[in-house]
Amino acid sequence: MFMIGNWSPTVSRATRRPSAPVTYALITLCCLLFVTGPAAGLNPAYGSGDALLAAQRAYFHRWGVVPAELFQGSPRAALTPATALFVHGSWVHLLGNLLFLYVFGVMTEERMGRVQFTLFYLGCGYLALLGYAAANSASQQSLVGASGAISAVLGAFLYLFPGARVTSLLPFLFFLPLRFPAWIVLPFWAALQWLAAGQAPTGPGVAYLAHLVGFGLGFVYAWVRFGRTTRVKSAPAPAPEGENQP
Repeated sequence: MFMIGNWSPTVSRATRRPSAPVTYALITLCCLLFVTGPAAGLNPAYGSGDALLAAQRAYFHRWGVVPAELFQGSPRAALTPATALFVHGSWVHLLGNLLFLYVFGVMTEERMGRVQFTLFYLGCGYLALLGYAAANSASQQSLVGASGAISAVLGAFLYLFPGARVTSLLPFLFFLPLRFPAWIVLPFWAALQWLAAGQAPTGPGVAYLAHLVGFGLGFVYAWVRFGRTTRVKSAPAPAPEGENQP
């Protein structure tokens, strides 16, 4: 799960808001699937108490990635790294992911274009979850969430907009909003994921390895696809936006 508690990002943008229908559609789809599914606890069709917990486990097993089943040759299991991108385990999981997708996806989509961004998001997300499953091939735990794909967006954003100012809220500085360029903030985030991956226990939790795989794939894709001559140097905008940590 993509649950970042160290900082909350916003990116300074110019007055004109970029057009990003794919990003908004992804956010809307994830929200709709969550509120109508059992994880939100809002749909009475799934019952309550033990019945709701059983429905949640069955739902995650059906649509999430189960590494121990993925490499057994089942066509259904082979699709789960794609379906898992639209399933989230809790409100915190959902809102944390979608905050990052909104902040970094809008500018990245405008730079790539709608079709390319869609294929990039789905392809990198699939490979990120596949990489996690390969490294944990004996696990029976279901893996869900868009974090691998969103991490790829962060990686691409770092290459395409290294000078964009990211407003961060740091808890050890009493959540004082500070603005740093993306080339400082995003490698710092990746380093935190690397450290956390080395300390992560087995069993349920945050799939830090999927974050790292996605981030690397996104950066390499942007580097290969766009080359050095198309990088964008972003000057600070006159009015940065602000968001609270979900």
